[in-house]
Amino acid sequence: MALFEEEMDSTPMVSALLNKLANYTNLTQGVVDHEKAESEDGVKRVGPQMGTFIGVYLPCMQNILGVILFLRLTWIVGTAGILGSFTIVFMCCACTLLTAISMSAIATNGVVPAGGSYYMISRALGPEFGGAVGLCLYLGTTFAGSMYILGTMEILLMYIVPDGALFADKMDEPMSRQNNMRVYGSCCLALMALMVFVGVKYVNKLALVFLSCVILSIMAIYAGVIRTVIDPPEFQVCLLGNRTLKNLDFDKCLKTEVINNSTHTTELWGLFCDGPYLNASCDDYFTFNNVTEIKAIPGLLSGVISENLWGDYGPSGRLIEKNLSSEATQETFEDMKKPYVFSDITTYFTLMVGIYFPSVTGILAGSNRSGDLRDAQRSIPIGTILAIVTTSIIYMSCVVLFGACIEGVVMRDKFGYSLKRTPVIGTLAWPSPWVLVIGSFFSCCGAGLQSLTSAPRLLQAVARDGIVPFLKVFGHSKSNGEPTWALLLTAGICEIGILIGSLDFVAPVLSMFFLMCYLFVNLACAVQTLLRTPNWRPRFKFYHWSLSFLGMSLCLSLMFVSSWFYALVGMLIAGCIYKYIEYRGAEKEWGDGIRGLSLNAARYALIKLEEAPPHTKNWRPQMLVLLTLDSDLAVKHPRLLSFTSQLKVGKGLTIVCSVLQGTFMTRSADAKRSEENVKKSMAAEKTKGFCHVVVCSNLRDGFSNLIQSAGLGGMKHNTVLMAWPSNWRQAEDTSSWKNFIETVRETTAAHQALLVAKNIDHFPCNTERLVEGTIDVWWIVHDGGLLMLLPFLLRQHKVWKKCKMRIFTVAHLDDNSIQMKKDLHMFMYQLRLDAEVEVVEMHASDISAFTYEKTLVMEQRSQMLKQMQLSKTEREREVFVFLQAQMFHERNTKPHDGHQEKHSPTSDHIHMTWTKEKFISERNRHREASPGIRDIFNMKPNQSNVRRMHTAVKLNEVVVNKSQGAHLVLLNMPGPPKNKGGDENYMEFLEVLIEGLDRVLLVRGGGREVITIYS
Repeated sequence: MALFEEEMDSTPMVSALLNKLANYTNLTQGVVDHEKAESEDGVKRVGPQMGTFIGVYLPCMQNILGVILFLRLTWIVGTAGILGSFTIVFMCCACTLLTAISMSAIATNGVVPAGGSYYMISRALGPEFGGAVGLCLYLGTTFAGSMYILGTMEILLMYIVPDGALFADKMDEPMSRQNNMRVYGSCCLALMALMVFVGVKYVNKLALVFLSCVILSIMAIYAGVIRTVIDPPEFQVCLLGNRTLKNLDFDKCLKTEVINNSTHTTELWGLFCDGPYLNASCDDYFTFNNVTEIKAIPGLLSGVISENLWGDYGPSGRLIEKNLSSEATQETFEDMKKPYVFSDITTYFTLMVGIYFPSVTGILAGSNRSGDLRDAQRSIPIGTILAIVTTSIIYMSCVVLFGACIEGVVMRDKFGYSLKRTPVIGTLAWPSPWVLVIGSFFSCCGAGLQSLTSAPRLLQAVARDGIVPFLKVFGHSKSNGEPTWALLLTAGICEIGILIGSLDFVAPVLSMFFLMCYLFVNLACAVQTLLRTPNWRPRFKFYHWSLSFLGMSLCLSLMFVSSWFYALVGMLIAGCIYKYIEYRGAEKEWGDGIRGLSLNAARYALIKLEEAPPHTKNWRPQMLVLLTLDSDLAVKHPRLLSFTSQLKVGKGLTIVCSVLQGTFMTRSADAKRSEENVKKSMAAEKTKGFCHVVVCSNLRDGFSNLIQSAGLGGMKHNTVLMAWPSNWRQAEDTSSWKNFIETVRETTAAHQALLVAKNIDHFPCNTERLVEGTIDVWWIVHDGGLLMLLPFLLRQHKVWKKCKMRIFTVAHLDDNSIQMKKDLHMFMYQLRLDAEVEVVEMHASDISAFTYEKTLVMEQRSQMLKQMQLSKTEREREVFVFLQAQMFHERNTKPHDGHQEKHSPTSDHIHMTWTKEKFISERNRHREASPGIRDIFNMKPNQSNVRRMHTAVKLNEVVVNKSQGAHLVLLNMPGPPKNKGGDENYMEFLEVLIEGLDRVLLVRGGGREVITIYS
């Protein structure tokens, strides 16, 4: 292995890797087991030892079978009918089964650490979706605690201790019942929270007791169904006509009874009549209808199933009647005072779905214990799917059996008033209704404790991941690991659910959160399957993307079927969490499927973009920003990035690049550090885009390669932005301005636009606000309209928003300036640009001596550097001599315009005394030293260069006169000469052109139209 000994730190041996994998333990991430790591006798645990049955199957069964089965299923069957109820149960069970299949695929795709369902979803869908789903699952689990506590209190106050109610108002019984629920529920919540705070291990020890209650209660129900075939229970329901009566204040279902051959009125008579006498005035409906008794449980073979096939929905306050006909008397306000059984809420099919769905939640209980399982990848799929199949069979069979055994009016009596406050399902239980009452009470207690135990740990898992910054405080815990702050928040949210006061109103809320969670589980599986990412290799093979999409569609449908309002609110909450994490959350890279989906979408879009070039209407500057770095590898001109962000306003493509000189092998670390510095500068200047730093043997080739190859496919730059090479005259190395000119040539050859910013460090930063002022555009030649488009784009940003746009164009002697101005106004109108228009007349004039001498000195300097092959020191001296010569000529040949003297470039840099005698002696010395110098002093300037210099001087004079006070001046940038021998002269022309202006943007179009008058 000597060949690899230098790489052992970064690439370990295979044997070492396998040893680490073999010794892997499920370390806690998120949801953790907070019991002590050592037992009381000090012996350390061996490790997770739970199997499929104990670890997954039974917890799922306990969470799925609960309060809805015992308190609401009979009412749902009586209201929705057997067929409607069977449809509801089938849809909900199918939804959970499809979700379990998707979850099994995710759970078996690698090792599942402690953290369960949240861990799986977040790692499959990324931090944004993971955080949204994690918090939705947390809220769902918390509201589930509220529902279980309300169920516990309903059993306690309605069936166990009915006299314990603090509020009793027969005229407004629903409100009194809700107030009792709120008071007793809050006390129960405080007690449960205290129990959880003291220690989770006590809750875990009671889990087996609670599970036994659930199993015992279900066995009692099935035993009671079998008993109805042999000997139906003797529960009677009293009917007045076809109206169900509350059997609370009377014992006998009779109007009168004969005692010792004498007719006496009963307690029932007193409830409908003014007095106990036979001649008393009675209610009309009581007078004209008979009192009858029917069996509450006719039995499995009675044929009552045919009557219970169809639903019987109605408004709130409606009388519960048997065989309701259209001729029946409508209830009045006086009827509300009578002992009839009324429906407490308006019933309809979608409400039944929302109330029933919580009964099938709890399928994630097994995955939440993933840290305690011996083999999570095997146990979670088998245990969860078996639990769902088992509970689905129980629910579907119960729907049919309830409809076949129990009278319809009895099932619609939600609280069992007609059975003397006996739960309807309790009348079916064998050997006694109290078996089911006590069993369901402890079952609901256990489920509430489990919710209060798991919800804080789920919140702690989200907080410890750090994806939601304001939740960090809830990641802390006590010394034994108890999440105290998370428990307090959970109790507070749970109290909100309890204050709602009704199990029927809390259930749809909790349905929304669980349905949203299940939707994202299916989405995660579908996305991973369709993307076929290399890491997607689940051991569970019985899944397909179509099943995941079907489950996702079913979840979404059930959300809107249950309550479109709650569905929209739930989606809004999840969306807000998603956007918050996206903008403020910590950046996490979990290799999630959404990132893979983004890559696929980007690939598809790039391929489509290459099919045809963008239309003029869609053209916008896609920027390649060429940065220079200082000796510390920091960005030399950060305002170049500010200007880029102001120009782009977050739209389009931005590629920020720089070049380091050297070889990649020796400067790879510098390249990485430079890239980090550039990214920091981009973040500071709020520039959104991509960053790339390359290493090349010379800067010239590096920038050339970037111009040619930056971008990908159709997402390539079309505009290059760079800074003007300031102080290029004084630079010891001529490569800076030569590289600049070559960059100009290459962008022209590549048909790309070029933007050159002078004095970029004087440009405004993103926090500045330019009040008033103008952006002046000098439109000399038309090269695609980029000059018109740039001010419009800049004014979209808040920095330049208040600046006005002015367009200047130059008219020559033979041009009609008045007509030009009219045409320019019309052109601006058609372009939908708001700008002031001005035509500047610039007639031909004689070339001044100043221009002639300026051109001559420029050519002499250029020719000298070409002819003399001197060392660096001698070359500097020659340059110094001719700079002094230039000043001497300027003193002897004054410019005709005083303004030109003010803005002469040499007058800004030369501040020395140079006498005529000293100049002549120095010139003679150099003539003797180098014969070529005599030719330079005797040369005459090129007439073409003189004309160019004249144009630059005159145009600069006009621009400075009109736009010296502008916030920004945009000018057409003339192209470089075809002959490279005149490169230095080209730099002089540009320097003269922009002299005396502070912020200048030289613009060179790419040779194509970028703005149009058409829609």
